[in-house]
Amino acid sequence: MKLLISNDDGIYALGIRTLANCLAEAGHNITVVCPDRERSATGHGLTLHQPIRAEIVESIFHPAVKAWACDGTPSDCVKLALWALLESPPDLVLSGINQGANLGTEILYSGTVSAAMEGLIEGIPSIAFSLASHVSRDFQPGANFAKILVEQLTARPLPELMLLNVNIPPVTEDEIAGVTITRQGVRRYVDVFDRRIDPRGKTYYWLTGEVIEDIEPPLGLNLPQNIPIDVHVIQKNFISITPLQYNLTYASGLQKLSNWEFPFP
Repeated sequence: MKLLISNDDGIYALGIRTLANCLAEAGHNITVVCPDRERSATGHGLTLHQPIRAEIVESIFHPAVKAWACDGTPSDCVKLALWALLESPPDLVLSGINQGANLGTEILYSGTVSAAMEGLIEGIPSIAFSLASHVSRDFQPGANFAKILVEQLTARPLPELMLLNVNIPPVTEDEIAGVTITRQGVRRYVDVFDRRIDPRGKTYYWLTGEVIEDIEPPLGLNLPQNIPIDVHVIQKNFISITPLQYNLTYASGLQKLSNWEFPFP
């Protein structure tokens, strides 16, 4: 398959190198276009007020991989690849493997998921891969699973246009309990701004955060209750696959608001 791979951890990240090399060794046609530095938690930001530059990068990836480093956001990278760098569209857009989980409401901030979502917006099935740890550096189990998943999608394409958000538990391959289709959960944080003083005596703030609970999504979303949520299965060492879409319309809200009347103008 022809695959476009991006990320938000930057061109030198071990996660994207492991993913791209594993898939190249499996015989896939791989192009990497990703940020030239870490751009985590940039969401779906685009660069509008300055030019975007991209340079070919050599000697980082498998010899069969063509790689570009872009000074824009993850979404910039995928958009630039699809509209300017690639001669023809890829079969799939992949993003990752991210250093750290993208579970529950974290996906709203995720540059990893946003890079994959940019492919989806352009009509290309996409997959975001994340290793659910900021400490573990073993990306090989995730890359091996990515190879299996891509092979499966080659034989059985997705039934509809969607993004698969894949999170891999930070354990050895033998310790992975299995693979589970999940729904997106909700992560609640205590957002702590660490107040500091710079050498010139001016105050600045450093955003930190700690997960305080993982909860079920609201019932009004009409999600099937028999499907487990992503944040729970990861804790049991299962790989989580959550199908996502870019349409954020609240279906139940449409029904509940349909009888509103507005005396305006």
